[in-house]
Amino acid sequence: MAVRWHYRVASVVGVAALTVFAVWAANLPLVQELFAQVPYFGRPAPAVLTGSDLTGAVSTALVVTLAAMWPLFKPRPRRILDTVLLTHKRVLLAMVGLAALGYYDYSYALPRPTLILMTALLMGALPAWTTAIRQRPSAQTRAVIIGDDPQAMEDLLASTDVPVLGYVSPPSSYVAEGERMIGAPEMADGGSAKSRLDELSNLGGLSRLDEVFVKHDIDTALLAFTETDRAEFFGALAECYEHGVAAKVHRDHADDILTKSVAGGDLVEVNLEPWDWQDYVAKRVFDVTFALSALIVLSPLIVLIAVAIKLDDRGPILYSQERTAEFGDTFIVYKFRTMTVGDENKTPSEDHRNDRITRAGQVLRKAHLDEIPQLLAICTGKMSVVGPRAAWTDEETLIEDETDSWRKRWFVKPGLTGLAQVKDASSTRPQEKVRYDVAYIRHQSFWFDLKIVIRQVWKVLVDIFDTIIR
Repeated sequence: MAVRWHYRVASVVGVAALTVFAVWAANLPLVQELFAQVPYFGRPAPAVLTGSDLTGAVSTALVVTLAAMWPLFKPRPRRILDTVLLTHKRVLLAMVGLAALGYYDYSYALPRPTLILMTALLMGALPAWTTAIRQRPSAQTRAVIIGDDPQAMEDLLASTDVPVLGYVSPPSSYVAEGERMIGAPEMADGGSAKSRLDELSNLGGLSRLDEVFVKHDIDTALLAFTETDRAEFFGALAECYEHGVAAKVHRDHADDILTKSVAGGDLVEVNLEPWDWQDYVAKRVFDVTFALSALIVLSPLIVLIAVAIKLDDRGPILYSQERTAEFGDTFIVYKFRTMTVGDENKTPSEDHRNDRITRAGQVLRKAHLDEIPQLLAICTGKMSVVGPRAAWTDEETLIEDETDSWRKRWFVKPGLTGLAQVKDASSTRPQEKVRYDVAYIRHQSFWFDLKIVIRQVWKVLVDIFDTIIR
């Protein structure tokens, strides 16, 4: 692991030094004069920074560039082309951030010529540096098994010839009792079958995974979890990603959402990478901004809807229901009541077939306005703007009987809208809905979320218009 820490230090110091050099070189009077001769791009006139202005510009560029390049500081083995493309992507992200600061007239904004020159320098220098120090796959793999499924652990051991130093597992799932492990298959005479796991050392619980990676210089993790839709699995996967450890599973225990393919060998690499913190921050900022803005803009409409519901049948305005959240947790979701008060039917059905929908409810459902109170769940972090639709907990037990893949939707937060929603795939067609939800999980990104939101907003506007003219 010392090699990996050397990589982290070298990558951070190298990026910082090259960024400072790029700002300094781009700010040289001679460089500015030469660049001023370039048509269009060289204008306005050269702007050479000095003193505190130069110090502030260097500091700003340093902070923004280091933040944008953060994923490259993780020692993950990459091909040369992948390293170059990822570096270019992150350089462009940093330059967009610096340009945004300049747009808002930040005190230490870089002049336009300096920003363009700096971008050109870093687009050449940073890929060269990250490629030179990139982590290469090691010929001598050091692996550890992580999980809570003894059978999957045994299958992994039987399928690999790399040195496995031990296993990491929740204490309650696989604990040593003398020479026998709890979970080992029992024999007819009351003994237990000899397991290859008995020969491995218990390196600790999942809370010590970080320590295990560092202490034993682990570069490969063999995951053997009973369920891959739980926080424990994703916690282990995130730790692997953070330390540059390759995560693999056995093909017989592979979830097709996690791997590209299970062909060509018993061990396959997990393809689903955890988001970087920048992605989480961007998504959360977008969620909160969208929800709060919508609540403020729609506040007059919210009052009118509340009055209409009350005048319709004198019943309660809001309706609450327990829904399934990320990793199988539950939360209470609120919606504007669109049905008469009474016992619910947990069997999924089309809205137009339900005779309990009120007159006001018919309008609210057609215009999707009954969903407005869910914006509060987005503000509290229980939901996101985009994600698989939160299903009623009682309804899920019925849907799971129709499709074994339903729980794959638990990998991310439920959303107000999502790919399945904009494709009109409902719970009455669970197989189709799961396909869209899984496709979203595999390809989710901030820009993908934005495209889905735009499509959903357009769809809502069209439905509102159709409701009005009818």
